[in-house]
Amino acid sequence: MKAWIFLRIASVIALVYFAGHTAGAPWIPDKGADSLAVVAAMKGREIVVQGAHDTYWGFYFGFGVIISVFLALAALLLWQLASIARRGSADVRPMVAAILVAYVANAAVAWEYFFVGPVVLALAVVACLAIALLTASRPSALAALSAR
Repeated sequence: MKAWIFLRIASVIALVYFAGHTAGAPWIPDKGADSLAVVAAMKGREIVVQGAHDTYWGFYFGFGVIISVFLALAALLLWQLASIARRGSADVRPMVAAILVAYVANAAVAWEYFFVGPVVLALAVVACLAIALLTASRPSALAALSAR
């Protein structure tokens, strides 16, 4: 198969990752009394950071929203990179490699701190990106010389 197909598959998996993460809001893995007590404590502890007044809960929840935004961005960028790769452009290779490294790191962090769902989704994106990188057009020798 072609690189662009694997990029589109990676985009869809990344979209599923975004949807799963966002649907998990407010990102409390357990709704038991102990967990709810922790949330209440986070909501009750006000802090000031760089002049901004918030709570620990505000930071926790805000970071969760930021992660959702970037997961959506990754899905969108992968879809757009697939369109570029479909035209046979080798320009996608460095961008695919950068996103691949980010998803490897994502999988490692998910493995260490979270549960199987994010690990599987991140590794599925990694596999698609690795295949896309291996099958993407390579710059021609003439193009490499003219770039100098």
